[in-house]
Amino acid sequence: MVVLRLVLVCLTGVAAGGDWPQFLGLNRTGTSAETGLLKTFPPGGPQVVWKTALGTSMSGIAVSGEQAVTMFQDENQQFAVSLSADSGEVLWKTALAPVYENGMGNGPRATPTVSGGRVFAMTGEGLLVGLEAATGKLLWKVNVPQQFGGEAAEYGVSCSPLVAGDLVIVQAGSDSAGAIAVQCATGKLAWQTRSGRSGYASPVLVKLAGRLQVVVFDGAGAGGLDPQTGAELWQFPFPTEYDCNTACPVQVGENELLISSGENHGSVILQVTKSGGDLQVQPVWSSLGKDSQLRAEWQTPVVHEGHLYGLDNSGSAGPITNLVCIRLSDRKTVWQKSRFGKGNLILADGCLWITTMKGELVLAEAAAAGYRELGRATIMETTRQAPSLSEGRLFVRDDQHVICLEVSASR
Repeated sequence: MVVLRLVLVCLTGVAAGGDWPQFLGLNRTGTSAETGLLKTFPPGGPQVVWKTALGTSMSGIAVSGEQAVTMFQDENQQFAVSLSADSGEVLWKTALAPVYENGMGNGPRATPTVSGGRVFAMTGEGLLVGLEAATGKLLWKVNVPQQFGGEAAEYGVSCSPLVAGDLVIVQAGSDSAGAIAVQCATGKLAWQTRSGRSGYASPVLVKLAGRLQVVVFDGAGAGGLDPQTGAELWQFPFPTEYDCNTACPVQVGENELLISSGENHGSVILQVTKSGGDLQVQPVWSSLGKDSQLRAEWQTPVVHEGHLYGLDNSGSAGPITNLVCIRLSDRKTVWQKSRFGKGNLILADGCLWITTMKGELVLAEAAAAGYRELGRATIMETTRQAPSLSEGRLFVRDDQHVICLEVSASR
């Protein structure tokens, strides 16, 4: 796994160290290698280092060096914005498009990606842009639905751009371009591939069957693509109601990948193998329907010490969400925290860091022995975003503020 991590970092070009430079962190696994973090909360919760007022958004926070980059909208426009990671001061903000409104919530949904001195961002209606990271200067823009003839996803475009080498990859959602790649420097089209409507998941870069590949999880299912050419390596149908494939695919074994969806759909583990010069895919485990062990509505699960931790939504986008731990060796549920509530999670230092839609931050041990809560504090208004972790500080947000919390145990 160390070799894989180094290869992925070299290919993507995203920053290393303690950065959290894109959606779900360095390798889009929702996992940080940082240690020495809090194991319990002080009274009132972790110390607030800074709190900056912004505006409406479902966008997460990318942290690279001294910058914390996110998106928001005011009464008139959608913006990309860079904040000082140390002070929360606005370093720059760049207007990208008019406001985006949707019955499932207003504002941009995707999280920016910081790579190679640039920021790549996508607005709620699907405008993909490249910006200069130091200044916010607009370098190029691509109106994805307009250029490729697709329709923006019904609930808004939430695909966070993926950088692979010198390319930026996103879902496009049209009959001629289910996914596209453009040049990082210019926005010029490099390739287009697949066909069909977008889902809401962001692509991931993984190594399966000895081959690096981009996995796209769109409205029709999952597919593996060659990062540099877009050639389709394999595909697996996984249609859901309302095209609600939203959680990112998760690598759960050397050649195994989990895909999971809500709306009472469930989960499948796919095995990708070599067959001559080609790749083949087959399901090796499934748990589907209303009694599924895991129906990840919009929360990407995490893997720790042979176990999968995820939020399982019961019903058709209903209010009941359980926190579950599944042993990967035999795919058995070893414990469930029933009715935990809707939220989002990441993994760091042996713990789950969970933000809830009630505005709470919950710290729980990531252990197969059972659910053990270490801390809980209300720190913001309602939120859907997963936290971001960099250099012992946790970055969270709601529709009013971006908040930086001190979570290092040594400061």
